[in-house]
Amino acid sequence: MRKAFICPTKYVQGEDELLNLGYFVKTFGDSALLIANPDDVTRVQAKLDATAEKFGVKFVLSNFRGQCSRQEVARLREVAKENNCACTIGLGGGKAIDTAKCVGQGDGVIICPTIAATDAPTSHSAVLYTEDASFDDYAYFKQSPSVVLVDTTVVAQAPTRFLVSGMGDALSTYFEARANVRSFSRVNASLPCGAREGVCAPGMGTNAAFALATQCYKTLMADGRKAKQACDMNIVTPALENIIEANILLSGLGFESGGLAAAHGIVDGLTILPGTHKYMHGEEVAFGTLCHMMLENAPTEELDEVLNFCLDVGLPVCLADIGVESISPEELRQVAEKASIPEESTHAMPFPVNAQTVAAAIVAADQIGRAYKRERAK
Repeated sequence: MRKAFICPTKYVQGEDELLNLGYFVKTFGDSALLIANPDDVTRVQAKLDATAEKFGVKFVLSNFRGQCSRQEVARLREVAKENNCACTIGLGGGKAIDTAKCVGQGDGVIICPTIAATDAPTSHSAVLYTEDASFDDYAYFKQSPSVVLVDTTVVAQAPTRFLVSGMGDALSTYFEARANVRSFSRVNASLPCGAREGVCAPGMGTNAAFALATQCYKTLMADGRKAKQACDMNIVTPALENIIEANILLSGLGFESGGLAAAHGIVDGLTILPGTHKYMHGEEVAFGTLCHMMLENAPTEELDEVLNFCLDVGLPVCLADIGVESISPEELRQVAEKASIPEESTHAMPFPVNAQTVAAAIVAADQIGRAYKRERAK
């Protein structure tokens, strides 16, 4: 039996860690292409200046245009070449991070997330868009980033909604990894992340990956509420440190080496509804996780724990919470069919899944979420 585990070479997290960015750049050379939105650069300019001076490195500004497109990636590769950049830094949110991965192509990539909204920083994949922001394709690289450097002071200053969204994304990690373990899902090297076999690696998920996914869930339940309060006050506490690690590292390694399943597959289907477009990925995944749990008939105690957690931290528990006030039978059918296409991760569940069972799970999750909200409002 072949097993696989995917991870970045180094993961470093702590207060003011951006002051050490120059050290990691220096392991590659004297200059780095810095891919970041101008606002993000401004937020951390003092730290960038300090680390550049301390370690004798140069940051080449990219004037990033905000879209991870083929055209932007090609332009930035030329900028890196013209300036003899030894490595590539992605600083900010998902688009800057993914663009850096595409420019570096798996070599000398340093990721510095300024928010903890998703588990993408550790992964060896990226999402490409067209210039008008439509989905284009997925990109995969020979390895994960060389360094993931997380400055928790910066993350604590970001709006709390980003952290909560990251908890929504991380919430699915354990349940999807568990489904892959139960179904003995495996992927072969030619298949993309999220394909039918589920695990984003050329082999079965490892015990280590499932242990990380399990710890991710335990950390959310133990510290999620306290971390939200800390982020509301823009302060770093042990609880916030733990949740940042859960959102980025535990969830990142858990999903990529443990596998995706119905939670993400159903979210892929829900994205055809225009109302969902103004919501963050992790917010949608929280509801997708409830659908996943209804699909597998999760124990009542487990469902209660997840619903109460979501309501406590402000994650969606019903369709209205992700912009879908009502859904017609035809819309429900289209969502369920998209979530059930053969290549979708929904089929990593340990039982046969089709559009009818997915549709039923969505309706059931919506109804129980609404009921919990009504009860809490009394």
